[in-house]
Amino acid sequence: MSGHSKWSTIKRQKGANDAKRGALFTKVAREIIIAARMGGGDPDANYRLRLAIEKARSVNMPMDNIKRAIEKATGGGDAVTFEEIIYEGYGPGGIAILVEAQTDNRNRTAAEVRSMFTKSGGQLAGAGAVAWQFEPRGVIAVPRAGADADEVALLAIDAGADDIDTEADPIEVYTSPGDLEKVRKALEAAGVKVESGEIAMIAQNTVELDAHRARQALRLVESLEDLEDVQRVTANFDIPEEVFAELAG
Repeated sequence: MSGHSKWSTIKRQKGANDAKRGALFTKVAREIIIAARMGGGDPDANYRLRLAIEKARSVNMPMDNIKRAIEKATGGGDAVTFEEIIYEGYGPGGIAILVEAQTDNRNRTAAEVRSMFTKSGGQLAGAGAVAWQFEPRGVIAVPRAGADADEVALLAIDAGADDIDTEADPIEVYTSPGDLEKVRKALEAAGVKVESGEIAMIAQNTVELDAHRARQALRLVESLEDLEDVQRVTANFDIPEEVFAELAG
């Protein structure tokens, strides 16, 4: 199982018991606001907004909250402005970390992100320092329950997918960013249940850490993700099997 799949599995299992639902709603609402401002408030004509709404529904965000977020972006509610920023840095063992944030106060967010890196023995770096080690890809998650992994793989490849991780739980289908919607629709049309679909930054190569440093790295990623302004954190380390079993078991 790839490093990305392992980390995704841990996050999904942690999310099942995550009491910080209010903070999660805040993050999702910001994604909806930015998507609606960039492409309009109609999800049928705005693919990014449609993905954001689907994510909101997956975490049981009330429809009233979703509608208010769209109204804020399209002029029907209180004006709000968020900008997207990507921070780059190094973590334990020299791993590369990307921090995707959406903020209404750049100075506050930069200070919070820098503080988390410093506390964990990492270092915030300049733009372009580590971003070259990642690439944007579409990631579609298909629940293993009731699915034939080999059949999903064949359907996905026929629809234009680049790669499939049939060992992950859920199964993960990778596409180019532009083919995400096409592959997703093809899978759904074939009767395959799709749990989620998103554009994510994926490490082109991973760094193997020992168990101690892997735990340090995971704590840093988790502390960064707990920041209200941070939407997603991606790192290029692989999680040793013993740590993965410990955290995902």
